[in-house]
Amino acid sequence: MQEVFKLSQTATELLAEKYGTPLLVLSEEQVKKNYQFLAQQLPGVKLHYAVKANPDRRLVQALAESGSFFDVASDGEMLELTAMGIKPERMIYANPVKTANGLAVASRTGVKKFTFDSEAEISRISEAIPGGTVLLRVRVDNPLALVDLNTKFGARSEDALLLLKNAREHGLDVAGLCFHVGSQSTSAKAYLDAIKMCERLFAEAKAEGFELRILDIGGGFPIPTLQEEFDIVAMTNEISCALKEHFPNTEIWAEPGRFICGTAVNLITRVIGEQIRNHQQWYFLDEGLYGTFSGVIFDHWDFELEAFKSGEQIAATFAGPSCDSLDVMFREKATKRLNVGDLILVPNCGAYTSASATVFNGFAKASIVVWEEYEAELKKD
Repeated sequence: MQEVFKLSQTATELLAEKYGTPLLVLSEEQVKKNYQFLAQQLPGVKLHYAVKANPDRRLVQALAESGSFFDVASDGEMLELTAMGIKPERMIYANPVKTANGLAVASRTGVKKFTFDSEAEISRISEAIPGGTVLLRVRVDNPLALVDLNTKFGARSEDALLLLKNAREHGLDVAGLCFHVGSQSTSAKAYLDAIKMCERLFAEAKAEGFELRILDIGGGFPIPTLQEEFDIVAMTNEISCALKEHFPNTEIWAEPGRFICGTAVNLITRVIGEQIRNHQQWYFLDEGLYGTFSGVIFDHWDFELEAFKSGEQIAATFAGPSCDSLDVMFREKATKRLNVGDLILVPNCGAYTSASATVFNGFAKASIVVWEEYEAELKKD
């Protein structure tokens, strides 16, 4: 199982006392460990961190120092990484449908690698970045994924050859194929099926004079959950063996997001209210659905709530601090009995949480501190 960063009760209390709540605590060391684990399990694969999962600058910097490449999806992400000194050669603009400003920024910053899945995108890329390097994104059906990205993106395999020819006719550097099996995919099967499909498409393209040289296997690598057990070592071993068997002489890329950042952040939140409503216990927290818990809606994620309490276990509703009735994170959630002022630790909340948080109702986004910096302060004291 993947290693998880999780604060102790003492650390949780000390951090809450020093910085207040809600508070996000990032472990840069865990980020680096996650990157190194995946690099070891998928030897030879160029890992492109999907910035959308968590764009925190300190997290991105830790990955840049580890040698990571980056999957960017917008003009904003390209500009941010460029401002950090990350070279355009380390970025792929992996949004299959790009904005006009995104293409203009790519041209200005020197980003020249792209994905596409339609004829319309071919002409747009070729006009903005003549001779740009492109990967065709093909559709992969995987209904078992937590978030199925293929309902929105990916060309049908039967259309692949026509699209590759069209891109070549527009003067683009047609470099290969890419796919994404969907977010939080806990089995290797979808990857193995996609790899075999791409092997067939590579052969068909070769027969038409293409020399495809890159296969991008996307992201989707899972992290521990409350409900499901899986063997990430066995899973990545299967994927690695399949790549060696079917693509021994091809450059392989991947675009992990959740796996890199998901287990590297903890949320500390506090109970600010409690009452009985409709015969059920309700607890109100100082962080809600419009903040870090945005992942409940946007990522379909069920978060662990650690209250460091003993005693009777009950089912309760947990709601956020805003005045919107939608701001309810969990119903019938198992918990120990809580009191106003109690702290709750939420591990595994680094992916698609703070990235999609808002300032609705005037509530500021939760502050983020780096655990290793605070740990160093503790040692001094």
